Amino acid sequence: MSFSRVRSLVVVCFLLVAAIVVVVVAVVRDTQANAAAGQECPAGAPRVTLDLPGDASQVKLRVLNGTRTPGVAEQVTEEFKNRGFVMSKPADNKGKLKDIAVVRYGPKTVGAAQWIRAYFLDEAEPQFSATRNTDVIDIIIGPRFRQLATYTEVNQALAQLSVPTLPPGTCEAP
Repeated sequence: MSFSRVRSLVVVCFLLVAAIVVVVVAVVRDTQANAAAGQECPAGAPRVTLDLPGDASQVKLRVLNGTRTPGVAEQVTEEFKNRGFVMSKPADNKGKLKDIAVVRYGPKTVGAAQWIRAYFLDEAEPQFSATRNTDVIDIIIGPRFRQLATYTEVNQALAQLSVPTLPPGTCEAP
């Protein structure tokens, strides 16, 4: 072997040993291993599920009519039912809205509620209640509602909404 080949082999071996030493030191001195354990959930804080459902049949909805027009809740219930959602019987809301819609949800349905908001192109007002212990999402339809978004529009809205975030005062469920 020529001298230049031996010299390059020595340099490569030296760099390989240096890289191994750096990796071992980084793994041994790593302090992030306890980062998740250090974020304890405060006592009494509700644990929420941020996972988006894999299928519409995993989401339970109830539509409430927040308009003065009769039959709106029934129409929207049918539209969601045709898209595969599990629907409860529609009803009238006690108060009337002025906006497009309100999505009411609890700790069990944070991810699913974000998906439902995408059907309103993120124009529905989200209302999180930490004390709500049901897995049914209430949708109150307002007078500015015209129609649900198409599948393509829902996917685009989901991309813009990004990942569901923890509501204030909550912790992520394990």
